[in-house]
Amino acid sequence: MELTEAFLQLQPRWHYLFSALCLVVLVYKFSVFLVKRKAVLRSTEAFPGPPGNFLLGHVLEFKQDGTDLFRTVKWARTYPYGFPMWFGPFLCLLSVHHPDYVKTILTSSGICFALICLICPTLFLGDGLLVSKGQKWFRHRRLLTPGFHYDVLKPYVQLMSQSAKTMLDKWESYAKTNENFELFEHVSLMTLDTILQCAFSCKSNCQTEGGTNAYIKAVYELSNIVNFRLRTFPYHSDLIFHLSPHGFKFRKACKVAHSHTEEVIRKRKEALKEETELGRIQAKRYLDFLDILLVARDENQQGLSNEDIRAEVDTFMFEGHDTTASGISFLLYCLACNPEHQKICREEILQVLDGKDTMEWEDLNKIPYTTMCIKEALRLYPPVPGMSRKLTKPVTFFDGRTLPAGQ
Repeated sequence: MELTEAFLQLQPRWHYLFSALCLVVLVYKFSVFLVKRKAVLRSTEAFPGPPGNFLLGHVLEFKQDGTDLFRTVKWARTYPYGFPMWFGPFLCLLSVHHPDYVKTILTSSGICFALICLICPTLFLGDGLLVSKGQKWFRHRRLLTPGFHYDVLKPYVQLMSQSAKTMLDKWESYAKTNENFELFEHVSLMTLDTILQCAFSCKSNCQTEGGTNAYIKAVYELSNIVNFRLRTFPYHSDLIFHLSPHGFKFRKACKVAHSHTEEVIRKRKEALKEETELGRIQAKRYLDFLDILLVARDENQQGLSNEDIRAEVDTFMFEGHDTTASGISFLLYCLACNPEHQKICREEILQVLDGKDTMEWEDLNKIPYTTMCIKEALRLYPPVPGMSRKLTKPVTFFDGRTLPAGQ
């Protein structure tokens, strides 16, 4: 009884001690964040930018209404060299867009390629070509180069035509009813269908299944969550994000996407058990990207690990279809805004087709005007409008402004 009474007397003291400890930790963390913010402010003070909220930064400016690109272009006109963009009180991205500034950064040594994990989480894509660096990047790039040889790419034209025809058949139904629809969604499904067939010989029927396909749903869920995480500054903390409902949804979607990838790889490994040379495989059917990944060997006859293969497959499936869909969608937008050029492209293509219903490899160099329109649309609306770099040493620009290391 005496021990129990003594414990009960001590219990309020433990509560006070625990509360005091939590308060000390919070004050310490807040102080660290303030020091970090001041350091970032000092680093970017030479670059004026649009005013932002202390707590949210410019997050409220970047609403999910499709106007982000136009707002960024407007700011670029106001601040012609570069300007800081804040996502929350501590995460700041310096947008450098003047050609001379970009040239200084891209041609300087001591600068490494960097993708913010919030924007492109390695948890999903793994350490593939998109995010790897150094010797690993060079080794993977060398091993994957054969996958982009003309002889490998030529048979893909027919598969691409089939995927495009499926999309156009769907659009025919809208043309008859004059019903509006979201074009990018259809184009995105078409490019995913294309890359699954060309790169992995996988027929997913994703264009007809649409939102019911588990992998498609997982990819879109991952994209939305990553976007939401960037705009929600408490989620910049890995711990908070991991414990949040969005973190749970993210891990669940990752599991679905990885399971799909692993199943594609497993089936192909079974099919290639008896084949170890690309030439013998190509004699039976066209090569695809996955064939080259599984058979590739370096000078020491070492291939890619299972983890590396999955990372490259995830990277090409996700990044390959999404960027291509963006480029095609903006091309169609540009042609719709310039019907006189659209007419010339149509006449050129119809002349090359000469009654055929699909393009062939040999036809691609017979459409110079259409090719120029494609390149101009890519110049105006690049599928990847920005790239990120992390400075490992200070960089001084032509006008004397300097960025310290760590930006």
